[in-house]
Amino acid sequence: MILINLLPHRELARKKARQVFNTSLAGAAVLGALVAGGVYLWFQNEISRQQERNGFLTSEIKKLDEEIKEVATLQEEIAALKARQQAVEDLQANRNLPVHLLNESVLQLPDGIYLKSIKQENQNVLMTGVAQSNERVSELLRNLSRHSDWVSKPELIEIVASNLALSAREQRRVYNFTMRVQLQRASEAQQAASAAQRAKSS
Repeated sequence: MILINLLPHRELARKKARQVFNTSLAGAAVLGALVAGGVYLWFQNEISRQQERNGFLTSEIKKLDEEIKEVATLQEEIAALKARQQAVEDLQANRNLPVHLLNESVLQLPDGIYLKSIKQENQNVLMTGVAQSNERVSELLRNLSRHSDWVSKPELIEIVASNLALSAREQRRVYNFTMRVQLQRASEAQQAASAAQRAKSS
């Protein structure tokens, strides 16, 4: 006996295939949404973690900036203290310079010269005096330039001849001079003295 299916089987197969397709499409959409949600949550988590790291780094950078400012302030204070210490040391070392200047004036002053005034401004000294002759002034310049550790760079500014009245009848020819010398600091004088000793010994 021959059986004939008169039902619309093709339409039922298409409907079933469409249902399977719709179900798989819905499943794929749900799965895609779940994956997208998971990826989104993972990215959000990474962003929040990175923001926390950035916040930590920012706070640490602020702390380091404050420490750097403190170090810079300390360095400025140290430099100021060193400058004060150097100034005090210079004052202590140079407080005897006028004594050395007067001592050198006595030692290096040749006969026939007397000094009228000595003025010191920082390391520069202005000396005025009276000499019997030009040769005496030249000798004083040589003595100060060659034989003194405390005085350097003697420079004759001017020399003027004049007459000095010794009495009503007697007059003498004298030479008024002005010279400038450079007064050495204590450390410079010690270095010059040690160099001269080494030159003598060698």
